[in-house]
Amino acid sequence: MDSHIILLLLTGFSAGLMDAAVGGGGLLQIPALFNILPSSMAVSPIMGINKFASFCGTVTATTQFVRKIAVPWQMLLPAALLAFLASYSGANLVAYLPVRYLKPVMLVIMVLMVVYTFSKKDLGQVVRQTALTRKEYGWGLFSGALIGFYDGLFGPGTGSLLAFVFVRFFAYDFLAATASAKVINVTTNIAALSFFVPHGHIVWAWALPLAAANLCGGLVGSYLAMRGGTKFLRFGFMALLCVLIGKFGWDVFQTF
Repeated sequence: MDSHIILLLLTGFSAGLMDAAVGGGGLLQIPALFNILPSSMAVSPIMGINKFASFCGTVTATTQFVRKIAVPWQMLLPAALLAFLASYSGANLVAYLPVRYLKPVMLVIMVLMVVYTFSKKDLGQVVRQTALTRKEYGWGLFSGALIGFYDGLFGPGTGSLLAFVFVRFFAYDFLAATASAKVINVTTNIAALSFFVPHGHIVWAWALPLAAANLCGGLVGSYLAMRGGTKFLRFGFMALLCVLIGKFGWDVFQTF
């Protein structure tokens, strides 16, 4: 088997596992694809390949989560629809908006998120028993649209943002929050694919084996997340935020 295919499969499996368990699989997969795929390949097909594979892994993980964890479907479904529309709009605005200015803003937001999560030891550790209020329902719709737009426009950290919103503002535990975030992530991935596929930005010879590896990683990652429980996800969430902070901090530093 070609060494590039082996590296592709290992990357896809690792990214799918990481994304399903704690999120942030794109941090591993996207840089790896730029090194594994032919150097002559343009950026758009690489992003298309990544998005298709990520979609397969996310769908797999989402299916595993929602089969065993109760999620707020009444709020999630309309929020997912708004996220889909907002994500597609964001993807179409990438060429016109100065995305680089989002990195310092996201850096500050993520620092605040990790400090808040660390300081609140019981955050996301208690299973919510009550139904959402009308105010929370509205906030969920707004959050889905806002984060969906961010995902289409920029992307990194979307899963972490969604999980934090569900834990902080809806008082869900990390398992329910992660499952809910995955549902919305699926729709934002579909929104991106509805742009990449019709425009021919996916090289299927690379996308299909990567997607298969992502799918397998998603199965293993979702199993580990549910087996590890809320404490595992809280630790993984903070670790992922620290990685994101390091990446965004380095990117911002290099612009000066």
